[in-house]
Amino acid sequence: MKKRILVVDDEINICELLKMELEFEGYEVLTCTDGAEAIKMFDENNVDLVLLDIMLPSINGFDVCRQISQKSDVPVLMLTAKTDIIDKVLGLELGADDYITKPFDMRELLARIKVLIRRTGMSEKMKSKENNENIIKNGEIEINLISRSATVAGREIHLTPKEFDLLELFMHSVEKVFNREDLFNIIWKEYVNVGESRTVDMHIQRLRKKIEDYSSNKYIETVFGIGYKMRKN
Repeated sequence: MKKRILVVDDEINICELLKMELEFEGYEVLTCTDGAEAIKMFDENNVDLVLLDIMLPSINGFDVCRQISQKSDVPVLMLTAKTDIIDKVLGLELGADDYITKPFDMRELLARIKVLIRRTGMSEKMKSKENNENIIKNGEIEINLISRSATVAGREIHLTPKEFDLLELFMHSVEKVFNREDLFNIIWKEYVNVGESRTVDMHIQRLRKKIEDYSSNKYIETVFGIGYKMRKN
């Protein structure tokens, strides 16, 4: 899929030049010449990068940059005739990712665009990897190890800390049978005696009910004479 760039410049000839060059490089390009229109186009389209001039009618580039950075991680490359270091610093502080001044060399501009888009792509992959590593799924059950939350068929179930610990253990070890003593030792980190095995049973029963309130599938099974296991669904 082509990456989409929003070009915002009050000079129509600059917009047309950038559109032609960027499309030649394989990008999809949207253009506008007004700050308010830029915000509207950004909100209405999936954009991968914004090439943004500072001197714009209605809303200046600094304010456009600030509004975009407040609601999105899309990279912003400031494009302006101003060379004052204060303008550069202000743009970066408001959320711009890079800055280039007019007149610019097209090869340099294209290189900076490629770097920003590649960096964003790598960041998204890292986030996806991080999220995937912290999410465990089995059928309709999904748990998040970071937030310690659980959903069944898309609906959140509220678990006590020990109930979540039990569910996490089962989700990590689908189809593995645990006896009561093992569960008590792992979750409560104590050695079980005869009376304490009932604690495990009560927690399993409550966890099972919370899951089955939202699913007709049987997930936690009793293995008679041994203990419990989670079925793969």
